[in-house]
Amino acid sequence: MYDNLESNSTKYIIERKPEIWKVEPSTAAKNCRNFIREIVDNLDLKPNPEKPVIALSIGDPTVYGNLKASEEAIKAVQNVLEDGSFNGYTSSVGNQEAREAVAEYLSHDGVEVNANDVILCSGCSSSLEHCITVLADGSKNQNILIPRPGFPIYRTLAEHVGVEVRYYNLIPENKWEADLYHLESQIDENTAAIVINNPSNPCGSNYSEEHLRNILEIAYRYRIPVIADEIYENLVFPGEKFISTASLNSCVPILICGGIAKRFLVPGWRLGWIVVHDEIGAFDDVRKALNCLSQRIIGSNTLIQGALPAILKSTPQSAFDSLIGTLLRNSQIAFEGLQQAKGLTPYMPQGAMYMLVEIDMEKFPNFKNGLDFAQKLMEEESVFCLPGECFAISGFMRIVTTVPEDVIQEACTRMAEFCNRYYVK
Repeated sequence: MYDNLESNSTKYIIERKPEIWKVEPSTAAKNCRNFIREIVDNLDLKPNPEKPVIALSIGDPTVYGNLKASEEAIKAVQNVLEDGSFNGYTSSVGNQEAREAVAEYLSHDGVEVNANDVILCSGCSSSLEHCITVLADGSKNQNILIPRPGFPIYRTLAEHVGVEVRYYNLIPENKWEADLYHLESQIDENTAAIVINNPSNPCGSNYSEEHLRNILEIAYRYRIPVIADEIYENLVFPGEKFISTASLNSCVPILICGGIAKRFLVPGWRLGWIVVHDEIGAFDDVRKALNCLSQRIIGSNTLIQGALPAILKSTPQSAFDSLIGTLLRNSQIAFEGLQQAKGLTPYMPQGAMYMLVEIDMEKFPNFKNGLDFAQKLMEEESVFCLPGECFAISGFMRIVTTVPEDVIQEACTRMAEFCNRYYVK
């Protein structure tokens, strides 16, 4: 009997004629867009073959090999790998010892984080996805407020689940502080969350306590929770102080996103976290929902979770100081170098790994917009910077300050020559 079935099945497959058959992707999949890639992929990026390419575009501090993870962090992972006790699954919200280590790491400046407030995620982008998904509902026509200029992943993650994005402007001449009046004007009864990114990508800004309090006061007045993207926490220059939103006793419920990618120079290790900061009990149901969301991938990388306590406790302050020193020197080199370029206005950052540079497009009539400017800069000088359009602001470009000193010096020299060549009074 089974032989006959097998024979009939084989015959049926052989005799089937091929037909046109298209499968429609889901709405969620079609809504998922990488806005940087959409812009960059439409540029005809052909470098000058006589000049080596200098990429000042990627926010990955490991690209050039000049910035490396500490020996202590590497050893911590090696020990866990050799031990073999973290090769299996763990709790979807994270290993308890790892969560305790994060809580201890973030408990400073009067903030006491409990391990039960910590959820470990697969990188900070995963943390942001959970936070946007848990607070905003596309089926209810809700919206979230995000900064402009700002990191485009907020829009990607929101629109993926049908949530509207509304921008609030940052003011360049005020060290990229939020325009509080504009922020408030974007709020309506469907606003589900306000995203604060501090220190900022792409601005490199670091907000004062007063300014953070002003933003949180608006959130409190309208009873809107906050998503605080603090992935660049403590990556600020001498004379600056990083202020976590959790330290301000604002009575605003806050979901704080962070991770080890940037400060510890290991973006590929994919270990992020959410800290539920809730002084008034507003997030009781949100906590439960976050636990459910974390079960979709059954937790983040367990090897890195196992190493996390040693990474956070053993990485010496000298490693952080060295990183900040490099970022500061490169920022100063870029700031001084680009001030010599006609038509460019660099904005000196206070931290993070980036600098925004304004382009006086009226002085460059050969170029239609910032995209055209970036493409021609690559074509003639083999220097690639992300145009401001990637961050929802035209007439700017973002440069990354993690490259070696000689590289950023060379890049600024080429950029200045390019601008001086095309500048029209």
